[in-house]
Amino acid sequence: MLVVIVASLNVSVKADEGMWLLDMLHKLNMAEKGMVLTADDIYSINNSSLKDGIVGLGRASNPYRFFCSGEIVSDQGLFITNHHCGYGSIQSHSSPEHDYLTDGFWAMSKKEELANDGMVVSILVRMQEVSDKIIPELNKDMSEADRAAKIREISTDLINKAVDGTHYGAVVKSMYEGNKFYVFVYETFRDIRLVGAPPSSIGKYGGDTDNWMWPRHTGDFSMFRIYADEKGIPAEYSKDNVPYKPKHHFPVSMQGYENGSFAMVMGFPGSTDRYMTSYGIQENLDVTYPVRIALRGKKLDVMKANMNQSDKVRIQYASKYARVSNYWKYFIGQTKGLKRLNVYGQKKAFEDELLTWINADKTRSDKYGNPVKLIEEAYAGKKENAKYAQYYGEGLLGVEIVTHPAGAARSLGNILAAEMTDQNKLKAAVKSLRAGAKGFYKNYDLATDKQMLVEILAMFAANVPVEFQPAIVVSINKKHKGNFAKYAEKLFAKTVFAEEEKYMAFLDNPSLKVLKKDPAVLLFNSIYAKYIEIISAQDPYNQKLEIGRRDFVGAMLEYQKGQVGYPDANSTPRFTYGYVGDYKPADAVKFNYFTTIDGIMEKEDPGNDEFIVADRLTELYKNKDYGQYAAKDGNLRVCFTTNNDITGGNSGSGVFNDRGELIGTAFDGNWEAMSGDIAFEDELQKCINVDIRYVLWVIDKYAGATHLVNEMTLVYDHPIVPEPTGEEIIEVE
Repeated sequence: MLVVIVASLNVSVKADEGMWLLDMLHKLNMAEKGMVLTADDIYSINNSSLKDGIVGLGRASNPYRFFCSGEIVSDQGLFITNHHCGYGSIQSHSSPEHDYLTDGFWAMSKKEELANDGMVVSILVRMQEVSDKIIPELNKDMSEADRAAKIREISTDLINKAVDGTHYGAVVKSMYEGNKFYVFVYETFRDIRLVGAPPSSIGKYGGDTDNWMWPRHTGDFSMFRIYADEKGIPAEYSKDNVPYKPKHHFPVSMQGYENGSFAMVMGFPGSTDRYMTSYGIQENLDVTYPVRIALRGKKLDVMKANMNQSDKVRIQYASKYARVSNYWKYFIGQTKGLKRLNVYGQKKAFEDELLTWINADKTRSDKYGNPVKLIEEAYAGKKENAKYAQYYGEGLLGVEIVTHPAGAARSLGNILAAEMTDQNKLKAAVKSLRAGAKGFYKNYDLATDKQMLVEILAMFAANVPVEFQPAIVVSINKKHKGNFAKYAEKLFAKTVFAEEEKYMAFLDNPSLKVLKKDPAVLLFNSIYAKYIEIISAQDPYNQKLEIGRRDFVGAMLEYQKGQVGYPDANSTPRFTYGYVGDYKPADAVKFNYFTTIDGIMEKEDPGNDEFIVADRLTELYKNKDYGQYAAKDGNLRVCFTTNNDITGGNSGSGVFNDRGELIGTAFDGNWEAMSGDIAFEDELQKCINVDIRYVLWVIDKYAGATHLVNEMTLVYDHPIVPEPTGEEIIEVE
């Protein structure tokens, strides 16, 4: 992902494009754009800096794959993220008796804050480029497997050296398609507690209808607190843990912003693909997106119908529905954006330009060959398998009765199949499966999943040629003459995995014979075996694609040598800067840069669960009870737009003014620029944010959780001065 890529296409490059690595900031002239802080104020190893207040939200099983971001707003470890980022946690604590999704949740004391098993947050300690430790050990004669093994070997050594003698963790990340490498060192906290969340009528106001759209009126925020041991060291959950004292917490600006105000965002963007070639775009448009849109649309129909019939199912499937829906609409929008902006044509033009440059010099042509040809051949070779693999990954392997038995079949199957059963291993496996089952069945509805299986099997059989189908699906279709409902009835009646009581009884006395004959296990085994066959057939083409992309970007870096560029997002901390501003999405249409509470009331529709307005909010609105949170004109602003460059993973990222004071929290992008993950659109790209003053108003006036606002540092005109921490830094040698 390079600014210079866009420059080569004769598109005006603006400073607001770019998800910059934090060690790149000293190369950017941010002062001329209105920045008061220096690069060292934002990222410093030896001094407190803004990076010490930014958190990445992950899971204990994969802590450095951040699904969202957040910002610390008090000296007691309180941080803000999005409502949709905390949605899974809110849902996990909800029940028909305590419906926190509908009613909201507010801990009125620290004793009421709720622990979240498996949730972790990480704060960057430092980062360092280590390309010179890895690249010299690689060569073109290596197979891709040998290359990957060598990178893992060196990375393990670098990680061990980076964290030696500390409680930190680290990860080595590839940048620029494997042309550079960095090590990131993190402090990861494992005791994270839910503090507050507005009702969904605020946190998800507008629902699927408004998702990715502007104007927006969504109070998309939730609040958590980091706990540590009494020494401030990360620890597993314990009632004896205390609120974490951060090295930096963000003051909250009560001044707000105006059109043209400087705005910067810090967070953990998940992934972008701005190096994608025209061939990748064509595969997305022709193969990947149509299948994903169709399958996800069917899943949403099934879930929604059942959720509408039962509060229990609504709560059980709320988080699942949100996850599927978000990217269903994303794929639709990206398809339209790629076509409307002719991204394919732009990419093709640059590929021709780069190849002309490579071929103009024999040294370059010997070094890079024809990477575009490699990429073209790779996509052509794997096209058919790639299409039908989508029907497995997005379809059959997205049905819970298919995938749920996998854990038991693998772990228990191996143990029970041994000549002598290891009773200790068996007990440990059963204990682990019981623990996982508790969470699974809490959020599982048999009728919904049965209908899901029927619908997805029908779509699969209708769209996948027989030679790409697993044997069991071919047999089912033939035996039942396409009546998948009849098959599903038999499967759910006989399997031990569809009901918690049956599954727990099985775990009381696990049997290899039962496992081998269970219809859900048989279904999974057949589907998974064929899936592996299909994706394995793509391996030689994927390796060719990897080589082609690496050489393509390597040539690009040399072609644009001397110009500052940024790598694709890959779940590492990034900084982006730009401005608050309105935009014109179409002829004769212009959108204002902020929305107000008036818009909430204008959209209200008591008959539509996406646009319900709570009585309490209506009362406050009628009384114009906005307190100190109103803007200068006396109205209450809800959301605003900037042109910051963000993507998934940035959800929950803080939006700051030129002095590092919090003015909002990012939560979405705009419909007109959905192709932005592949090609930044500098005229249309918008970052949608919830105004921090609306967040505080909901906390204080709506919820009455004034004690949380009192924890924060509210400022009107106060510069941020980072202070030394006095920590020693371990450098990788």
